[in-house]
Amino acid sequence: MTNIKRFFKDESGATAIEYGLLAALISIVALTMMTDAGTALNGIFTDVESALSGADGA
Repeated sequence: MTNIKRFFKDESGATAIEYGLLAALISIVALTMMTDAGTALNGIFTDVESALSGADGA
């Protein structure tokens, strides 16, 4: 009976799950931000390339 009570009071598994969910959320947010930053940088480099191509008359 004491083992059953101890099992239901043990919260170490819940803590591990919470840390796992937190890590997953941080990863998703970081990936989204990096993707958006990459898209913005790609647009900037495309604009620079177009400006440089127009500058030499090609």
